[in-house]
Amino acid sequence: MSEPRVVAVSRNARHALGKEPVLWIRLVPGFGVEGDAHAGATVQHRSRKAKFPDLENLRQVHLLHEELHDELRARGFPVSPGAMGENVTTRGVDLLALPCGTRLRLGSEAEVELTGLRNPCRQLDGLREGLMEAVLGRDADGALVRKSGVMAIVTAGGEVRARDPIEILALDGPGLPLQPV
Repeated sequence: MSEPRVVAVSRNARHALGKEPVLWIRLVPGFGVEGDAHAGATVQHRSRKAKFPDLENLRQVHLLHEELHDELRARGFPVSPGAMGENVTTRGVDLLALPCGTRLRLGSEAEVELTGLRNPCRQLDGLREGLMEAVLGRDADGALVRKSGVMAIVTAGGEVRARDPIEILALDGPGLPLQPV
């Protein structure tokens, strides 16, 4: 696997599926991506906010592995960084295999802690019919596999840019498998 790195960073001040690739983003501890509609100490996703407005925001930052983009493009889905709503597009890190609570250093200062899997929604079919189904799979036992990235909270602030290194930091304890959040 290649050296873990950030491929692209994206944000969107409006609630929409896609996010616009930018030169850099600023991560703010306990808040998320500065200038992004999903940033906040409490839940910002519209459907959840309507039901549970005081719920802790465990979805401050969405990370997605560029290897999924490769797979999807090979299957005829024209996706690019930010298109599926991710803030940080990565390469060289098996995000889906990391346990809950894993911390990642992005660049020289910023750190995030993984809180769970992104649960894909039907909005993906708005990009291209069948995309939601394409980001779902089954493992050898027939269990559902969600491939649309992971969610995280910001534990240390800083700027993150494309080509920044990613460091997987030590986890306290064995960690539990990621579940949808």
